[in-house]
Amino acid sequence: WACVTPKRYLQVLTLERAKQLLQEHRLSALSASYEVGLSSSSRLYDHFVQIEAVTPSEYRQKGQDLIIVFGYHETPYGLAFVAQTSRGICQFDFVDRTATEEPLHRLTRSWSNADIREDNAQTARIINLLFSQQHTHTAPLSLWVRGTNFQLNVWRALLKLQPGEVTSYRGIAHTMGHPKASRAVGTAIGSNPVALIIPCHRVLKQTGELGGYRWGERRKHAILAREAAYCE
Repeated sequence: WACVTPKRYLQVLTLERAKQLLQEHRLSALSASYEVGLSSSSRLYDHFVQIEAVTPSEYRQKGQDLIIVFGYHETPYGLAFVAQTSRGICQFDFVDRTATEEPLHRLTRSWSNADIREDNAQTARIINLLFSQQHTHTAPLSLWVRGTNFQLNVWRALLKLQPGEVTSYRGIAHTMGHPKASRAVGTAIGSNPVALIIPCHRVLKQTGELGGYRWGERRKHAILAREAAYCE
């Protein structure tokens, strides 16, 4: 599924390769742009992802008068759970097959007053946009997420990373103008509610090691390998 040879796939998984990416910091996004139907190597996430924050009053209402649709879908990285409202995607998780209901339980706890419905046909559009090589949809992909101002700023900083580009927790902290906030950045990254789209997988330890990933280090390996292979 990665569209590269097994040998090449293994090469981009190595620690030395990760260190090299950290030093280079930036790779061409041309192949990744073509993968989703774009005609140039413009910054994919800068142009196509918009984040809107849930307000405190909206969260206090726990989803009153809100409709949330969700679906489960197979992806190259395993089973995914997607939930969205009319305002945007509010949750995207990769799912442990031994606990497939966990993301739904978390959704219902957060939005206990919402009308939550399963609608795989609707959420499949998001999966198609992310993974279809022929997709030509150009409307922005909207996210509607809850977080502190600091968390939202970290997540927006992540959106500036192109496919194939990686950085460190310290790098994100410097980008935000808070060079001593690496630990807080790591905590915010660990709280990311939208896998893959907010690309927290592109943040490594300063040493070049993978670092943690709430959806599993093996999956983080696979995502980075696929992106790096496409961009070279």
